[in-house]
Amino acid sequence: MHSHPSFSLSILSVSVISALLMTNSFSANAETDPFDHPELKTSQMDFGGVGLMQMPTGRMAPEGEFNFGASFNNEYHFYSVSLQLMPWLETTVRYTQTQDVLYSGSGTGDCSDNSFSGCNKHADKGIDFKVRLIEESYYLPEVSVGVRDFGGTGLFDGEFIAGTKRFGPVDFTLGMGWGYMGQSGNITNPLCKASDKYCDRQSDFKENGGSIDFERWFKGNAAIYGGLEYQTPYKPLTLKVEYDSNDYSQDFPVTGGRVDMTQHTPWNVGAIYRLDDWGVAKVSYERGDTLTLGFNLNTNFNDIKSIWRDSEVETLRPTEASSIEDVDMAKFAEELETVAGYEQTQLLVDGDTFIVKGKQVKYRDRDIALERGATVIANHVPTYINTYKIVETDSSVELTETSIDSKQFKALANEHYINAKVEDSATLHELENNEAVSHYDARERFDASISPHLAQSFGSAEDFYLYSLGLYTNASFWALDNVELSGSLYVNLIDNYDQFTYTVPEDGTAQTPRVRTMFRSYVEDPVRLDRLQLTWVEDYGSGIYSQAYAGYLESMFAGIGGEVLYRPLNSNWAVGVDANLISQRDPESWFGTFDEELQYHDDDGRYYKVIDRGTTGFVTGYYMPQWQFLDSTLLKVGVGKFLAGDIGTRIDFSKQFKSGVIAGAFVSLTDMSTEDYGEGSYTKGFYISIPFDLLTVKPSASRAGFTWLPITRDGGQMLNKQYELFNQTDARSTWFQRPSSVK
Repeated sequence: MHSHPSFSLSILSVSVISALLMTNSFSANAETDPFDHPELKTSQMDFGGVGLMQMPTGRMAPEGEFNFGASFNNEYHFYSVSLQLMPWLETTVRYTQTQDVLYSGSGTGDCSDNSFSGCNKHADKGIDFKVRLIEESYYLPEVSVGVRDFGGTGLFDGEFIAGTKRFGPVDFTLGMGWGYMGQSGNITNPLCKASDKYCDRQSDFKENGGSIDFERWFKGNAAIYGGLEYQTPYKPLTLKVEYDSNDYSQDFPVTGGRVDMTQHTPWNVGAIYRLDDWGVAKVSYERGDTLTLGFNLNTNFNDIKSIWRDSEVETLRPTEASSIEDVDMAKFAEELETVAGYEQTQLLVDGDTFIVKGKQVKYRDRDIALERGATVIANHVPTYINTYKIVETDSSVELTETSIDSKQFKALANEHYINAKVEDSATLHELENNEAVSHYDARERFDASISPHLAQSFGSAEDFYLYSLGLYTNASFWALDNVELSGSLYVNLIDNYDQFTYTVPEDGTAQTPRVRTMFRSYVEDPVRLDRLQLTWVEDYGSGIYSQAYAGYLESMFAGIGGEVLYRPLNSNWAVGVDANLISQRDPESWFGTFDEELQYHDDDGRYYKVIDRGTTGFVTGYYMPQWQFLDSTLLKVGVGKFLAGDIGTRIDFSKQFKSGVIAGAFVSLTDMSTEDYGEGSYTKGFYISIPFDLLTVKPSASRAGFTWLPITRDGGQMLNKQYELFNQTDARSTWFQRPSSVK
């Protein structure tokens, strides 16, 4: 994609700026005639995140904007995901494939003798963030500070501070960069004048990569950069010009692959073409000889609306029953499921109170469920019933109880007063003991299902993309009201896990048990027992819940364990404790487990460690902050012992957007040394959870999830339990089933 222009790019840039100044009158007033130019929207740079081409700006995207982007030139292929997590916080995850360097570090192109990574191109993982310091006002620019590649290998790491001010259809940016963005060193690092420790920047990355190198931040060379973004009168087209503060002399293709990346000019120009609201195509001409092409696909998690084809709303009608014996309970239970979303129901009577117990599977908005459920009840039960109680359950555990005054509900249902709402007649409260008599039980003891499963990872040495696609066949049987026997088989359809060639350390005595790096061995059989578990659940009232379980708990571990959770009603916090005695399953047997800690590896003739007998468990706190700057977030902190015996903490932070989409990240910090852990230094990952009712035309309280781990290693790993009490008790103070607030 290289070319050699016969004109000076600097002169072209000046000409473009001059033309803009001639055709637009820029003043301190950021407002212009709205009919002159369409609205200037933020756009993504090559690396991902709001910016120009190479350089970030001070701008933030609208809260909730999710952006997948890719940019391609001769030296790099960038793949990025950027999310505006908060109005003041931008986060970006990026993979970079270096085109002229192999994963092994060879720049010769000869991969015939590289059995580990073969001809796989070098891939670098990076995580960026940007924080807004000042919001734009009449006089002040929008100012942000950020860090690029703060947890990577140092190939692109750098820091910046940038201010951006809008004048009509033009955004002007002026910034200062350090590290990768300050390589040209066109000014003296101002922090170096304050302290000598800021004058030099260490060149190698910390430990095994993946660690946060605070020691490097804002040190070494610094440089000024700037640019502008111009929204043309033609709505789809936006133009960009930037002064690049990196001279590319220390880029990895140059130092590791002997590629010529000489910068012929620091001026870069580009254009983006909007393909409506869902994406853009972009092109830029950088360094005076490099053409870069790319695209971005975007949506906003705060704007996604559910489009349903729901069952018709029941209208209140006179009941035909004069006594409970006149009620058709089977039809009653069927309507509660189809109309109101309560399944596995029990119908009970306690004097003049009618009680419905069931699991809500249809509506995240409990007001809708309650109104529909109360209407169904009113249409079936005799008029002497004064109170309706709806008890929400999950896995036979009772979670909440709502009492509805029948007379008040009928008044609001018939619109006897203005702005009638179901909550006017309903009271949510702790579960009450009663002597109710059961009249119908619609709970089914046996259930079976089939679900697809995709496991995947990106950026490994062996192959950029590793995957396994299969099916889970699940079955469960409730032997008692609170005792379940469940199991699942995994049917592997297709995978490329044969590319995964993790090797045992050469000394033959790996200090870290292989609790996760053996995952390839567990999918080699086309059909395998995934789980076979006996579970006992119990609620003790006042928000205390427990479970005990035994069997084959997940694909790689068997054992016994238990969990206790305390979760007050309508509280923004909870605390739980779990403990487990485990053995690692033998991948060559459906039911066998390892009985010795040291195992022999036939392929390389070395021994490795497993867990023949071990323990794992955590004390976990859950907190949903009420602070405005952390609105709709959940913080989970667990302290305990991980699968490999390392001790430490798992921190999980997630944000829920107006649509109900949840985005989160987690990190495990343990006492395992980075040398024992290996590449990546510690376990970290990201996930997105999407409500089903955003993906289908039917309302649903279920979710679909996607989890991404940058790399799979054995430290900081947790047991994949079938049930998590915090998830099972969500109705106590909803997080996963919060209703959409998209208008």
